[in-house]
Amino acid sequence: MVEIASETVLRMADDASVQHVGDGAVVLLARSGQLYTCNGTTEAFLDKIDGVRSLDQVVNLLSDEFEVDKATLDQDMAALAAELVAEGILVDPGA
Repeated sequence: MVEIASETVLRMADDASVQHVGDGAVVLLARSGQLYTCNGTTEAFLDKIDGVRSLDQVVNLLSDEFEVDKATLDQDMAALAAELVAEGILVDPGA
């Protein structure tokens, strides 16, 4: 799996859409018809991914929202970002 650096800016893939449901969200990839369920943390992460903010800026916003150690959040969100890029949900517009 590719490693995502803290300065990396990500955005949703063109064919990915997020629907908020209950305590989480569902991501649909139109090209494959794949559905992914997201917990509240992933939903909050995706809400802050806008193609402008770096991963570090997103983590800072999340650290204000959740009571989690920033170092832990850095690692967890970098791993989540790498997984979402690998699944084709997020893309690096600069790559």
